[in-house]
Amino acid sequence: MKAERPPLRRREGSPWTGLWAVTLKELADHLTSARMRLLEGLILLTALGTVSAAIQTLRTTVGEDPFLFLRIFTTSQQAGDIDYSFVLFLSFLIPLAAIALGFDAVNGEYNRRTLSRVLSQPIYRDALLAGKFLAGLFTLAITLLALWLLVTGLGIFRLGVIPSGEEVGRGLLFFIATVAYAGIWLALAMLFSVQFRQPATSALAALAVWLFFAVFWPILTGIVAQVVRPADNPFAELAQIQLRLALSRLSPNTLYAEVLLSLLSPETRALGPVLITQLEGAVRGALPLSQSLLLAWPQFTGMIAAVLLLFAGTYVLFQRQEIRA
Repeated sequence: MKAERPPLRRREGSPWTGLWAVTLKELADHLTSARMRLLEGLILLTALGTVSAAIQTLRTTVGEDPFLFLRIFTTSQQAGDIDYSFVLFLSFLIPLAAIALGFDAVNGEYNRRTLSRVLSQPIYRDALLAGKFLAGLFTLAITLLALWLLVTGLGIFRLGVIPSGEEVGRGLLFFIATVAYAGIWLALAMLFSVQFRQPATSALAALAVWLFFAVFWPILTGIVAQVVRPADNPFAELAQIQLRLALSRLSPNTLYAEVLLSLLSPETRALGPVLITQLEGAVRGALPLSQSLLLAWPQFTGMIAAVLLLFAGTYVLFQRQEIRA
């Protein structure tokens, strides 16, 4: 007689069972990995160098400024023919750190042949993927929070100025926007990690997308705007500028830059071309925090939408894949 097969056991709990177990395990791996320590050291050295130079400039050249503390993040220094600042280096290093954390999140499990073992436990695919993403995002958030507190303390110690409540609020919003910007590149890296089985391929694909938006996209937007909207008259020139601006906002780099411009430069009143007629009757001076946030809100929600869309694409692609032991 044939032996009877044991009845199949159904997993207990919701599809998100084990989410926090995966998140905490991956978070511990990230925080103790040599890869993350190297990235943290690079970001720390860059931040200390740029912030120290900015503070030295502010102590010697800037007098009374109601937003002196915010100038630490935006004051640029010149090295040869290149101008650099804290936010410029941060916008350059954050995508690299996010890609480094996510490019082998899933295909690394494939190559180590551990994915099927993990999913054989009472852990669903939903929890596994979401846990890996949250762990990477929490790792970046912890690093950025420590960096923000370090820069704040260094500014208070060197400048001898305590930031006002509005400056603290703008700084916190700057931190949140930076985490959202990092989430875009983390979700993109995880998307390629699901799409490609080789970690080297997924890393190169993510870096190629980053270089495309950082270097080539501004050039392409100018060419496309000139072809589609030739500047034959002043009105056509204005339409060309608006088209170029709309195309450039498809890039996460542009969205992040405009959010930082609105939050860290309170004098900013518009993120596009402004006509002389629009300036009539305008009150000079800095905008309050609520108005600056309202100005940057479309770009901020655009970054969050990009994170959700990329993670949704990763989720659908991962659910359709066949996993064998």
